[in-house]
Amino acid sequence: MFNKNEVIAKLKTVKDPELHLDIWSMGLIYSLSVNEKKTSINILMTYTTPFCPWGPELQEEIKTALHTMGAKKVDIELTFDPPYKMPEELRSLFGI
Repeated sequence: MFNKNEVIAKLKTVKDPELHLDIWSMGLIYSLSVNEKKTSINILMTYTTPFCPWGPELQEEIKTALHTMGAKKVDIELTFDPPYKMPEELRSLFGI
């Protein structure tokens, strides 16, 4: 069994291959629901751009990470609405 905080901790181990920052802190995960009894996870996420060449690989890395913690089913839905915008704290870190 696992809870939402444990899932978030695991998502923080998945890094964007170009920026080398974790996908949770980057704000790529728009919503997350965890069904502890059925050991399933639903994720609504985006990429930094709709044409991200690393997108499919990133999704597989997410699924692999969550399966290693006991998730039986991981559903990932992509959306580009709203378009990705880097969180303010990261923007200031990069001087944007």
